Amino acid sequence: MRVAVVGAGVIGLSIAWRCAQRGMTVTVHDPEPTRAAAHVAAGMLAPVTELHYGEEALLALNLESARRWPSFAAELAEASGVDPGYLRCGTLTVARDLDDIAAIDALRTYQDELGLEVERLTSRELRRREPALATGVRGGLFVADDHQVESRRLLRALRSGVTRSGGQLVSSAPRSTEELDADVVVVAAGWCSPDLVPGLPVRPVKGQILRVAVTPTAVLPTHVLRGLDVYLAPRHGEVVIGATVEEVGPDTTVTAGAVADLLRAAWELVPGIAEAELVETAAGLRPGTPDNAPIIGAVDHRVVVATGHYRNGVLLAPVTADAVAELVDTGSVPHEVVPFGADRFAKEEAP
Repeated sequence: MRVAVVGAGVIGLSIAWRCAQRGMTVTVHDPEPTRAAAHVAAGMLAPVTELHYGEEALLALNLESARRWPSFAAELAEASGVDPGYLRCGTLTVARDLDDIAAIDALRTYQDELGLEVERLTSRELRRREPALATGVRGGLFVADDHQVESRRLLRALRSGVTRSGGQLVSSAPRSTEELDADVVVVAAGWCSPDLVPGLPVRPVKGQILRVAVTPTAVLPTHVLRGLDVYLAPRHGEVVIGATVEEVGPDTTVTAGAVADLLRAAWELVPGIAEAELVETAAGLRPGTPDNAPIIGAVDHRVVVATGHYRNGVLLAPVTADAVAELVDTGSVPHEVVPFGADRFAKEEAP
């Protein structure tokens, strides 16, 4: 079977790798692989910490994918020869003031109702675990099973995994699915997917991030930290700080205001950030959908879509790749992704 995958982000490459492992002839098309949203993502695998009200179906998919991440990362490292940087670390959610405490307590109640494992920490317990935190923090939560991966290393590992498994990466920009010489076309082009499948309700949602590096006087965190309006993800002598959520269309301009807001929010949690070296500012475009959940499934006899993963693209790579490879190979839709077909939006619009 000849499979054309459009999009060399983490979703497209993961699908291509899984399809190539099944013996399919795979070609990945992308004119600019480095524009992938995952290139600027922090790589947090945090289904519990990132939980939003009313997203129970998405939570189930996120938890299933998180469960697959350890074996996915180990298999990918062996197949590609590149360590994707998967790290079991846990996440600390931090409250700066009484309003934050109220919001965190409400979130914890919701997490408890859903049977999620969350540990409540006092301010003293929180700072004992993470000494870099500001002295005025009021408390927080610890989620042991929320982990992280280095997204740029993950992309390198996936590219290597695809080519080592017999797949091919080409710098092309197909204008339609019809022009691709393949038995099956998988559209995994992020926010650009509607260019190939008109009518898909996917839009770009801008996110700006920063990276700061250790200096002799900077005291930086060793845990992933989540405030109500900022996160800090440490790795390899740097800390990723993010991320804005901006409905401004396909704009990747890094703005002074966003940089200032992120640095201020990070400094309020970790004052030592002020002495760190600012080494990178960047903006990416997440593919959003009306219900913040991905679109995974066939749209006709030849075209499959896997897009709209919004803020969970890296987290959902394993379960999406397994599901799409199974669908392409056998024609059956794995039960995990049944609720996330494109037809759900058409049903909502029906009178």
